[in-house]
Amino acid sequence: MAHQFEHTITVLPEHLDNQNHVNNVIYLQFMQDIAIQHWSSVVPAAMEAEIVWVVKRHEVDYHAPALLGDELLVKTYTGALSTVAWDRHCEIIRVRDGKKIISSKSAWVCLDRKTGRPRRIDDAIKAVFD
Repeated sequence: MAHQFEHTITVLPEHLDNQNHVNNVIYLQFMQDIAIQHWSSVVPAAMEAEIVWVVKRHEVDYHAPALLGDELLVKTYTGALSTVAWDRHCEIIRVRDGKKIISSKSAWVCLDRKTGRPRRIDDAIKAVFD
């Protein structure tokens, strides 16, 4: 897995749905947060000022529920890319037993921050994850 980034999250009461599982919308928030953290951890400030990423598509597979107090390892890494979109994969693993909670693939589109229009993923952008 190239370009991997990870952090841990502890499931809090506000993450739960009415079945006392982590709510599906919360998983999307976790996925978005780690993608932004990953980008911000490697990108030069000048490039970050010029570029913003937006989600075009999420594909999420739910494997097991996460519950209050679970410590979750959230991992992300980049995948295939096109002219303006870059796939990003995410896995969420329960730390205590190594159980995979979700796996996902999202397509993120590169935008010019000033114009809001798609921006070509050039060699300088690709090099951020090399």
